[in-house]
Amino acid sequence: MRTLLAGTALAAITATAATAEDTHRAECFAPAPGTSTISYDAKDGPYKIAFVNGFAGNDWRIQAIQSAKAWAARADNAAKIDEFTVVSVGNDSAAQIAAIDNFIAAGYDAITFIAVNPTAFEPVIRRADRAGTILVPFDNVLDTDKVVQINESQMALGALKAQTVMDELGGEASKILMVNGLPGNATDRDRRLGMMSVLENVEGLEIVEVVGNWDTGTSQKVVADALATHGQFDAVVSQHGSAGSINAMQAAGHPIVPMGVDGENGVRILMDELDIPGVSASQAPAMSAVALEAAVALLEGHALPQTVYLPIPQVAAADLAPGVNYFPDLPKSFNTGTGFEDCFAPFTPEELLGQSPEDS
Repeated sequence: MRTLLAGTALAAITATAATAEDTHRAECFAPAPGTSTISYDAKDGPYKIAFVNGFAGNDWRIQAIQSAKAWAARADNAAKIDEFTVVSVGNDSAAQIAAIDNFIAAGYDAITFIAVNPTAFEPVIRRADRAGTILVPFDNVLDTDKVVQINESQMALGALKAQTVMDELGGEASKILMVNGLPGNATDRDRRLGMMSVLENVEGLEIVEVVGNWDTGTSQKVVADALATHGQFDAVVSQHGSAGSINAMQAAGHPIVPMGVDGENGVRILMDELDIPGVSASQAPAMSAVALEAAVALLEGHALPQTVYLPIPQVAAADLAPGVNYFPDLPKSFNTGTGFEDCFAPFTPEELLGQSPEDS
């Protein structure tokens, strides 16, 4: 059961603001503004831990799985783990909840996951709490304040991309293309809200939105359709799958315009080769490993912020450099967000690419 830091559960969640002085390794687990602090009774290891992924159909999710496995394979971490299991359940919230329940019933100590549906987990949280299983969602987090969650600020990520392109345009634009992610996810929702927080204040701006599903192929198709229907745009902001957006614009002969794009290796290669102004900023798949790091810290009895905001990996177009922040010899699908230095040494490409993306 949770060890509360101030009075009742309600008080701990709503009234106890987390500060760097209150929490374990604040240089890694930085508290989001206004968040609370959560801790549990310490439990002896080694631990049984599962990662229950949802959708596994894009390169980001594959690298998140590889990052989790690479973390578990490092000697210091492996010594603390009795069993580590990875499963992917697709875009079925019921299947994900069933998988988590199965791991709870099997006596797993902690479960990390990317939620298929951010609103469906209150009963699971209660069941995990009764069983003494710690839940640590990340990336697509839950609409709850009862568990520790690992993320970057999705609104800040969206706002960063939108603000960068508007700065490139001198604050004025008539038409911008917004390539959104997978509908129904909190991540997609919050990134869009971040972009809109900037763009809705631009006078006279037409915003054309398409659904790219965070996928390169899907993004290429929907951007091509948008260009055929709406003509030219002053800028593009893309959540993920941005190589598809760039490819569609090149195929249509669209002029180079400012872009806010993701951090895939191929995206940065294209950005540098084509001299595209803007920013490459990513939701780093290595946060799957930070979630595991958090799960072990909680099992060891350390206090963590209820919401952890990791720094956003980003590079301005003008600062792109081969071998430094992108890698011409690696697959274009490789994501450059390979780790968070304040948490642990970033993974090498060899560490990640040596791990299978399959269930284990």
